[in-house]
Amino acid sequence: RIGIWGGSYGGYLTAMGLARNSDIFKAGVDYHGVHDWSAFLSEWVGDGAKRYEQGDRDAAMKTAFESSPIASMDTWKSPVLLIQGDDDRNVNFQQTVQLTEDLRKQGVDVEDLIFPDEIHEFLLHRDWITAYTATADFFSRKMAGRSAK
Repeated sequence: RIGIWGGSYGGYLTAMGLARNSDIFKAGVDYHGVHDWSAFLSEWVGDGAKRYEQGDRDAAMKTAFESSPIASMDTWKSPVLLIQGDDDRNVNFQQTVQLTEDLRKQGVDVEDLIFPDEIHEFLLHRDWITAYTATADFFSRKMAGRSAK
């Protein structure tokens, strides 16, 4: 059994791995990952699309949702550490808040590390150090049963 971690699109892939393959991944750390692609749909498809193309919004919504970790919540069992800045302008901070709430309702072991006034790609060196230290400690506790300290 292995751990999985990543940031941004890697955070999305981490969440997908945990949601769809908790039998393989013992624990994961998700840095500012997307958890619901359908939240971005207004930018991609439909009358008000800012980018990409016009198309069938209902079909696009279905595909976006099914391509999201939240579509596989019922099979997510592995512990996760969610890390994000609350001023993230690439991935809405509410995605982490919602995922945390959903996982807790389901009884999944979830921890959050939130950086106030921090953006998607953390600006402060100390926040990166804190995040990486928390990642190492989380994996040590969840995978080896001990603290990294």
